[in-house]
Amino acid sequence: MPSLLAPADRRLLERLWAQPVHRTELPNGLVCLVQPDDAAPVVSVQVWVKTGSQHEGALLGAGLSHYLEHLLFKGTETRAGREISATVQAHGGQINAYTTYDRTVYYIDLPAPHLEVAVDLLADMVLRSTLPADEVARERDVILREIAMGEDDHDRRHWDALARTVFKAHPLREPVIGHRDVFSAVSREELLAYYRERYAPNNLVVVIAGDVSAETARAAVEKHFGAAPRRRLAPVYQPAEAPQLAPRIFRETAEVELSRGAVAWPSVPLTHPDAPLLDLLAVVIGYGDSSPLWQSIREKQRLVHSIDAHHWSPGEAGLFAIFFTADPDKREAAERAIRLELSRLATRGFTAAALKRAVRQLVVGEIGGRKTVSRRASRLGSAEVVAGDLDFSRTWFARVAAATPASLRAVLQRHLSPLRVNLVSLDPVPGRAEPRVGPSVKKPATRSADWQLRTLPNGVRLLLRRDERQPNLHVHLVCEGGPLHEAPEKRGSTALLATMLTKDAGERSAAEVAAAIEGVGGSFNPLSGNNSVGLAVEVLPGDAALANELLRAAVLQPAFAARTFEVERDAELAHLQQDEDDVVSAGHRLARRKFFGGHPFALDAHGDQDCVRALKPADLRALWKRLAVGANTVVAVAGDFDEKTFVPALTRWLGKLPRGEAPARPAPHRPRPAAEHAERRECAQALVFDAFPGPSALDADDTLATVLHEILSGMAARLFERVREEKGLAYFVSATRVVGVQDGLFYLYAGTQPGKEREVLVEFEAEVARLAAGEIEPAELSRAITRLQASRRMRLQTNAARAAEAAVRTLLGLPLETLEETDARLAAVSAPELARFARTWLAAERRQRLVLSPR
Repeated sequence: MPSLLAPADRRLLERLWAQPVHRTELPNGLVCLVQPDDAAPVVSVQVWVKTGSQHEGALLGAGLSHYLEHLLFKGTETRAGREISATVQAHGGQINAYTTYDRTVYYIDLPAPHLEVAVDLLADMVLRSTLPADEVARERDVILREIAMGEDDHDRRHWDALARTVFKAHPLREPVIGHRDVFSAVSREELLAYYRERYAPNNLVVVIAGDVSAETARAAVEKHFGAAPRRRLAPVYQPAEAPQLAPRIFRETAEVELSRGAVAWPSVPLTHPDAPLLDLLAVVIGYGDSSPLWQSIREKQRLVHSIDAHHWSPGEAGLFAIFFTADPDKREAAERAIRLELSRLATRGFTAAALKRAVRQLVVGEIGGRKTVSRRASRLGSAEVVAGDLDFSRTWFARVAAATPASLRAVLQRHLSPLRVNLVSLDPVPGRAEPRVGPSVKKPATRSADWQLRTLPNGVRLLLRRDERQPNLHVHLVCEGGPLHEAPEKRGSTALLATMLTKDAGERSAAEVAAAIEGVGGSFNPLSGNNSVGLAVEVLPGDAALANELLRAAVLQPAFAARTFEVERDAELAHLQQDEDDVVSAGHRLARRKFFGGHPFALDAHGDQDCVRALKPADLRALWKRLAVGANTVVAVAGDFDEKTFVPALTRWLGKLPRGEAPARPAPHRPRPAAEHAERRECAQALVFDAFPGPSALDADDTLATVLHEILSGMAARLFERVREEKGLAYFVSATRVVGVQDGLFYLYAGTQPGKEREVLVEFEAEVARLAAGEIEPAELSRAITRLQASRRMRLQTNAARAAEAAVRTLLGLPLETLEETDARLAAVSAPELARFARTWLAAERRQRLVLSPR
């Protein structure tokens, strides 16, 4: 059988693989990887420590690796803890870290001229942290709250149960964060011993990708990491997993509405020759709406709300799992149907077309995984640390491309044996009620230098930005929509409408639409939000004609087929139920409702269950007819496209949209008198919210709100330092905004220990008073502005992000700014203006306060 990798796709991959990577091993054993890339003026610096929860030896299950990740932000021999995050923000960067089973990664993304700042900081953190005793105690309390939060995170609970079921000996069975009792007993001395043993330079990989030269990057690494001496580094014993000899079943209950299920099997090491084929198998049977599992179990049998397949092989062990959500009374039937479908596939096998479609999807995923410098650095780190081979992508694709229907069928039969299956579910507590799932004049926008604006005779605005550096094409179509344009009894129409536009249209059924886009590895996604509704399609350049045709049919010929509508409405109801299961998501939704009251903005584009349950296809058809008119439509095209063929084809059908303006908006929200609200629910943590009016996207104070939001957010924020770091009152604390075309909401929130709610709220009041008094330090303001300027540069690395920003700003009548124009607008913000903003918008008499506590 010929290669599954099309020649054009192979050429695209060869372009990626041809980008040089400079690998250097320092005398102390540290490995340095550098990939220069001048597509954007930013750089990502990452330190990969080859230690994770599975390397904790005698303290396995204590969460040492995760504990250390927290503590490395708390100070070094030469820097106080707050100085670390403050320095990064002052240079426009973002710093973060994560811990998983086999590694701990620290990374900074920032403007490229500040490369050495990032290298210096990360070297100081990983090599010279002091783990102060008071911070060890404080972070212990923080992580204990994080463990408690995990009890409210039902997806995490389900994953932990699956890991314990599949793995009986391997350390992958233990949660990365650790077990409460084991973690609580960890001493500072044990942490220091683990740190000194595992954070050796010969156990580090430094990865740098972005607008820097290999020589400059290597010199910075040698300067800041090179002096650390090589240390003894013994291998950590990890017991092998014994073969599973019989099926295993584990059931757990929680305060949830839907069942979360997994049908899983133990898998093979990353280096096993079957590992790439199992990756391919997961895509063939369970990726996307055209996959056999989705079509059979969800669309035809109506047993699940969502279903997909994954192969996870991080090292010496792994698992293959099919995950689904279902109504509780359908969970067992869904498990049976999944096993029956796999049996059918094992007997019938696969078509060459299905394999080719999956390989194309993997090609697109590989390209998408390199869209930003941070993703490229992560790809390199994974190849070096996890796979042990910088050429892993090439060799993996060679193995996948050589697959045949017979070899894939053999892999399914060999590894997905009924005798080795694991059935794991998280179900509602018995006795719970079953979930009910059943049958203005806009000002014209100016253009930035790299966008062309064309206004068609019917009023459609078309934005074009051609750029061949990323080998893909993104088309973003939006209309003004959202809650303001929904009837009171039809909340949630926006999100369901957007989803239905990606389904049956023209001559294609929903399954045929999914097969067409997934067959070329593209994406066809609904867009819905506070102010807009629309579609986005992304493909490789050679598939531009298909993208155009799918978009044309969706916009001009949506079918709103009754059966598809019922399935998607049920899925939307399931999404809302899952949101209610998650205490943090439910808290944010409740805070919004308490603030906006009866105004349309009380609900987001997904609405609420009662309204969604009552929707009909005719409701969506009528809404689309009102919104999809010329002057209410903006289309942004970004990427590699042919202006002589693609643009005329696009404008031909866009010109068929009827003339018309956006429907009138309701009256703006009138803030209610200040009030305090107390609610209780089944949860382990408490949440507090202080909500205030906020400026709209078109308000002159929007820029001030953006800067103040930045001042109140992040690890360097005074609010974070005071509430989390100094007083240890909360695991998370921040601010956020809801921004509408004529309304807004600005609020502070935190997750805290029950009984500490009032103390956190006192701190909220003190912080607002500080801001209103104008006590914003120059360095504090400078950091916020610099970070906002840099974050836009980092955000706009992809064609999708550029198109989305341009389309929405044009739709709302906002100018398309160059980077320099945005920089100047932000730089003009002053402390007195922010103080005036705080006094005006964040006044106590305009506050709606919500406390959500455990029952």
